[in-house]
Amino acid sequence: MGLQIKNIQQQFLNANVVYRIIYITLAIFLISLVFNTSSFFLNKPSNFIFDWFALGPDFSSLLHKPWTLITYGFLHDGFLHILFNLVMLYYFGTLFLDYFTEKQFLYYYFAGIVFGGLIFQLSYNFLPALKSTNSLLVGASAGVMSILAGLTTLIPNYALRFQFIGFVKLKYLLFFVLMLDLLQMPMGNAGGHLAHLGGALTGFLITLNFVNKGISAPKNGVHGKKTKSKNLRTVHKKENPSRFVAQIKNEEQKKIDVILDKIGKSGYDALSSEEKQFLFDTGKK
Repeated sequence: MGLQIKNIQQQFLNANVVYRIIYITLAIFLISLVFNTSSFFLNKPSNFIFDWFALGPDFSSLLHKPWTLITYGFLHDGFLHILFNLVMLYYFGTLFLDYFTEKQFLYYYFAGIVFGGLIFQLSYNFLPALKSTNSLLVGASAGVMSILAGLTTLIPNYALRFQFIGFVKLKYLLFFVLMLDLLQMPMGNAGGHLAHLGGALTGFLITLNFVNKGISAPKNGVHGKKTKSKNLRTVHKKENPSRFVAQIKNEEQKKIDVILDKIGKSGYDALSSEEKQFLFDTGKK
């Protein structure tokens, strides 16, 4: 048993930031299930974890429990809720780390959670449709939306391949998700959907700030430094090859063509780390 715990600890320490957030969120979800079961058998009306760590709709609750502006992002109401969030976090978080550092991932993620929580509270205190209602906010959706929107702002034309659908660009995927939130508001959980939009706005503004300040988005774990905005180039499906092969030797151009052809067939994720680095270095010339 002790060896298994040590192995789990070692895997956690060796994991990247996306996996660590997933592990922590799963652990907290399991703990909340235990408390929920205990509350059921003790005939208690509420769950201790949700009482103390979920975000309430009124400002007074935030004054008494300020930590809830962050901790709510680690709580989930049901298996499907956490499954959807963690699947999105895994795919978009992993892609995010191809263009940003782990430190920036945490910045986007928690900024989205905080701003999404504030939007939630503002909506319940100032929107007439929600003033007479009461709800708790839980879930990592605002943080996930910040990651997705921030990444989409940087590489809007990057295409993901979906089974039975084909390639879908990030900008269309983000638009679809945002429209779902808007259309579902009258059906319930309007404050939660507004928190999602707040998270998306956070990611958009952070990346826009990077671009406007001429700070390059780092790739392969290398932090970007201040330079011209053109260094924010990225490679994605159907990108114009001439953008990357200008002023490159003939043999380098051939290598670029082979890599771009590989991207067109299998997507950016199919490239090796050396090929990704080669494209990145070439794009800076």
